[in-house]
Amino acid sequence: MKILVFGLGALGTVFATSLKASGNTIFAITKEKYIDKLKDRFLKIKGLFGNKQAFIDDIFTNSESVNDRDLDLDLIIVSVKSYDTENAVKQIKPLLRKNTLVLLAQNGFGNYEIASSIIGKERIILSRIIFGAKIIKTGFAEVTVSADDIVIGQPDNLISIEKLQKIADVFNKSGLSTRVSQDVYTILWDKIIYNSALNPLGAIIECTYGSLAENEETRNIMNNIIEEIFSVADAHKIKLNWENYKRYLEYFYEKLVPPTASHFPSMYYDIKQGKKTEIDSLNGAIVTLAKKLNISVPVNETITNIIKVMENLTTKS
Repeated sequence: MKILVFGLGALGTVFATSLKASGNTIFAITKEKYIDKLKDRFLKIKGLFGNKQAFIDDIFTNSESVNDRDLDLDLIIVSVKSYDTENAVKQIKPLLRKNTLVLLAQNGFGNYEIASSIIGKERIILSRIIFGAKIIKTGFAEVTVSADDIVIGQPDNLISIEKLQKIADVFNKSGLSTRVSQDVYTILWDKIIYNSALNPLGAIIECTYGSLAENEETRNIMNNIIEEIFSVADAHKIKLNWENYKRYLEYFYEKLVPPTASHFPSMYYDIKQGKKTEIDSLNGAIVTLAKKLNISVPVNETITNIIKVMENLTTKS
């Protein structure tokens, strides 16, 4: 399969390395400031998915250079942060050929809606990714945690199960455990709830997911975050896998947190490195949805405001 990975952060590096190591043709787009460190096109990963390395086929800094090559791509994987979704999708639009599909490998709410408005739903595959990785150095990532398979699907059933399964087979062959689901949008919301409860609070307190779950005070905050999200989802008629927040809390503490207990949230590393966070597509998105229906979500709003202050104090120009 001929695949372009847009964004060579931790997640993109894992995808590009794994897929190339299993025999696919892999290209990538990365930021200009990283290209000198990637001139040899050599990527590697370590951790839970094993030690792998690969020389990918080419790396570009913009879509114009890719378009000049007329690569006739089968798949484009968008692995940028959610605040860069609009820019990334606008860049890849000229690269789309008749059969090119786009997989959104991102966190948070709103990426599918933004991408659909630019290139149409019929090309877009949504994914729920619940493995975590961090960059050791440019071109080298470590997979630190994995709670479940990658789940892929088309929320509006506009791509055949056969096409989706073909992509899942390619991922599975590459060591990226993947399954297809027609309920991917609902499954993604499970992760939005999970990330909204853990990521910002872990970044603020500078601790692991396990530490958050062990302390009564932080458990109470997370419980309130989750209860507010359920009230907003219910008001917007967003389908969730859980009939109420209390049922979700049981699963959250018993099944989701334990496998990831030693994990620090990516938002923690973003703040430490002076980067912008994805708060606007997590708790910030809950606040935005709540305001549309005049719903009060004070805990999510407070968490969002604290993270934004931390961003303002640490983000490098």
